[in-house]
Amino acid sequence: MKRRLSLFLAAISVVVAAAPAFTARRPHYGGTLVVEEGAALNSVDASTNPGEARVKGQIDSLIYDRKNADDTSTDPGPFRLAQWEPGKDAVLAANEDYKGGRPFVDAVEIRMGRSATDRLIDVELGKADVAEIPVDQARRAAESGVRISASEPDQLIALVFETSNATTGDPRIREALARSIDRAAMVNFILQKEGEPAGGLLPQWSSGTAFLFSTAPDPARVKELLSQIGPSPKIGLGYDSGDPLLQAIGERIAVNARAAGISVTPEAIFKGGTSKADARLVRLDMASAEPRTALASFIENLKPTAISNEDREPLPDPATPEQIYEREASVVRSFSVIPVAWAPHVYGLSGRVRDWTAPKPGEPLPLANVWLDQVDAVREKRNP
Repeated sequence: MKRRLSLFLAAISVVVAAAPAFTARRPHYGGTLVVEEGAALNSVDASTNPGEARVKGQIDSLIYDRKNADDTSTDPGPFRLAQWEPGKDAVLAANEDYKGGRPFVDAVEIRMGRSATDRLIDVELGKADVAEIPVDQARRAAESGVRISASEPDQLIALVFETSNATTGDPRIREALARSIDRAAMVNFILQKEGEPAGGLLPQWSSGTAFLFSTAPDPARVKELLSQIGPSPKIGLGYDSGDPLLQAIGERIAVNARAAGISVTPEAIFKGGTSKADARLVRLDMASAEPRTALASFIENLKPTAISNEDREPLPDPATPEQIYEREASVVRSFSVIPVAWAPHVYGLSGRVRDWTAPKPGEPLPLANVWLDQVDAVREKRNP
């Protein structure tokens, strides 16, 4: 018996000796975190361009804890603006006296106006630490060895109609188009399974009721509606000329519609240009993870003209899930907004970034909390 116990203990000692020692890497201060953005912010003033407004919001969230309605603030954030080159570069230095504690990195360099291709290449080569990459390129990036971090699906891709337009003023043609769209195919092939089909204005993870909205095509209902309308009108579908993802989705919607007997022609809308399109493809970020706030923001920004004045009234605060669902369903039933898909924000990260967490809707990039691993930094310098 003693011999067996001795052999057992000896075996354990061999296993323990062979096991690698656990060494936790502690967060430490230092280094410059390089962030790349697609939009080029030429002024620190507010912008109506969604891409520029998003970059400005990210910079503001790093240099101010709170901001007043008049764009002023007396509450400094974790960083301060140290250098500004319009449309190209911004450098934020760590605020040593920040009330929440000094950031781990010494500075954040934000490079602007970088194309999606350049951002992806720079992350692959270690020339950038954090860069948002197109959702439809996330799988290829991961296969090439890029660290990928994705948020919850929190960006709504939708069709918005100008219902005062004679072409699409009839809700039956809008409904027919909505029921002709194969949303699942778009998510699987265009979004590369990064996202989910959208039938309502809120995602399932936020509202818990998204499953109550149908996302499947309904050819029988489309046929019934078109038989009531007569010959299908020609619908112009606009999309941002600088957004290849929306272009691909618009072209796929046109294919689905034509197969159902509806004439849809995609049309690129150039920045600063005008368009006579009857509908437009947009993508909007959730303003908050809280469903009441997110729904109110979508209604305000999408401005669906076919909804009633009652549906424009603010919901009670707090609102019950039933109240939120009824308001959402009422807007969707107007078919002045056709939800198509939900997409996440996808970030590519360099190997030296630590303690990164993809931000939730309405939250800033967590750049004040991340730190740079010097071991990986040395490795990247040796193998550029």
